[in-house]
Amino acid sequence: MASLIYTEDVADERLDEFRDLTTADRRPDRPGGRGLVIAEGTVVVRRLLCSPYRVRALLGVERRIAELTDELAGLAVPAYVTSAEVMAKVVGFHLNRGVLATADRVPRPPLERIVAGARVLAVLEGVGDHENLGALFRNAAALGVDGVLLGPGCADPLYRRSVRVSMGHVLRVPFTALDKWPQSLDVLRDHGFRVAALTPRAGSVPLRELTATADEQVALLLGSEGHGLSEEAIAAADVAVRIPMAEGVDSLNVATAGAVAFYELTGRGGRAGS
Repeated sequence: MASLIYTEDVADERLDEFRDLTTADRRPDRPGGRGLVIAEGTVVVRRLLCSPYRVRALLGVERRIAELTDELAGLAVPAYVTSAEVMAKVVGFHLNRGVLATADRVPRPPLERIVAGARVLAVLEGVGDHENLGALFRNAAALGVDGVLLGPGCADPLYRRSVRVSMGHVLRVPFTALDKWPQSLDVLRDHGFRVAALTPRAGSVPLRELTATADEQVALLLGSEGHGLSEEAIAAADVAVRIPMAEGVDSLNVATAGAVAFYELTGRGGRAGS
């Protein structure tokens, strides 16, 4: 069982990993950044405890820590127990979920490992909003997407807000960054993937016309929240596809569009043409 350590000292140095998260919760390559994975709430912390990420410590109110008793059994990490008031002063804001956990990052897997055995992949370009990114990971997990590939301009999937919005699923969906853009898409083609760019532009074909049988591999390109995919990305795709819209509406939020497309491509919406 994790070591339960009770403290009511706001200045307790052992809580520094949790301190002032509005400013200190950043990537390690940013000023002041610690680069830790931070999970909020029992559901997300539970998924962190079951993930490949090595947990460092927990901080929470007694009731929330107690809810994690089974997952903490046999885990040699400190679990700091305090009041909601002290926790809010340490963290820098009131956390109604009542528990946090920190963990070390793990090396990102090579592209070839994610591609091997995959059928549907999401490839993101310029998705810079942490909440949209977290929602995309949650949708990918729910709808059976095999991995997420990050092109240029994407936010950090392991930022606290992304982890929270994903409900911890960013910790289980394989992801990595593409080193060369859009040249890395050729690696996907070499592994049998058809690269499809999701865009509302004229000339794109309805999503259901894209063949997505059980034997076909599809890599779906999704673009930024503002202008969508770049011309470079669309030109590098094998086909441009769109989600048919009602008159007067030309686009969806990127996470919503991703959910619709994932639903179709993984077969959960019925095979194309059915």
